[in-house]
Amino acid sequence: MTAADVVGGILLAGITLYAVLGGADFGGGLWDLLAGGTRRGQAPRALIDTSITPVWEANHVWLIFILVVFWTGFPQAFSSVMTTAALPLWLALGGIVLRGAGFAFRKELSRLHTQRATGAVFAISSLMTPFFMGTVIGTIATGAVPVPGKVDLDAWTSPTSLLIGALFVAACGYLAAVYLVGEADRRDDRPMLDYFVDRARIAAIVAGVLSLVTLAVLRGSNQALFDRLIGRALPLVIVAGVCGLAVVVLLTARRLRGTRAIAALGVAAVVWGWGVAQYPVLLPGTAVTLTDAGAPQATFVSLIVVFIAALVLVVPSFGLLFALQSRHLLEAEETATPSAADPPG
Repeated sequence: MTAADVVGGILLAGITLYAVLGGADFGGGLWDLLAGGTRRGQAPRALIDTSITPVWEANHVWLIFILVVFWTGFPQAFSSVMTTAALPLWLALGGIVLRGAGFAFRKELSRLHTQRATGAVFAISSLMTPFFMGTVIGTIATGAVPVPGKVDLDAWTSPTSLLIGALFVAACGYLAAVYLVGEADRRDDRPMLDYFVDRARIAAIVAGVLSLVTLAVLRGSNQALFDRLIGRALPLVIVAGVCGLAVVVLLTARRLRGTRAIAALGVAAVVWGWGVAQYPVLLPGTAVTLTDAGAPQATFVSLIVVFIAALVLVVPSFGLLFALQSRHLLEAEETATPSAADPPG
């Protein structure tokens, strides 16, 4: 195994962390959007807000980490992707900015109509970012990124890219619902537990169906990648499917212990399945691999050292953050989850 292979694994690890942590935050926006009117949606929105507030900005650390590793370790591939998929990337970035603004201002505004407007911005932009990020992954997976890159609308609007975008949204909703089930259980909030159990099962089924449809469509857009997914990456594909089924069964039986970890493992298996199937090629359809994407050996070694330092500094900090959040030590009094009898607005 070369240093370039190790850095490729580090990049995939960063994508996994952003998917299972940041993805759940985006999924919270989906359930915020579908919660209903002011009165009906008050309780689920309050639970979403109190769950996301302490951690939602921290999860973008992994996105920054991904971008830094990508452009430093594989500049040729980075340049091609950023050029070819420039529009969906800017739309995804716009979603992140609008989502943050909507979420922050909604908590500060007092008038109902302005709260609704900023809440709509938060919810809709929470769908924009995972969808357009998914289309970028679809663009790469289908071999539509040339070297050098060129702006191409058709590259990220293929059926495979759009399906992967929809799959990203469904996966985020699935993770968010499973995580919120655990949050409701810790608060002993039975109505919200039942509410998000139903939504987690629906999201799991939708994500599973989209995964199968995407796999079938991928066969026509990139036969080589499809063959590797059902070949050397098949164990990871099976793990993803088994995890999804296990979560549905456990939620139905109200056996909640371990469901969050199993759901996260399933999503991680999808990410690593894609990585294993594509290895060692960075851009399918081109000659760009991990070892010839533009960076010298010294750069790869430096990135490995930086990653080790990040493990020592960042991971314990995240562990402390999530531990404090799980014990409800980061919540302000005014963000406590209201009961169903509380007035809306």
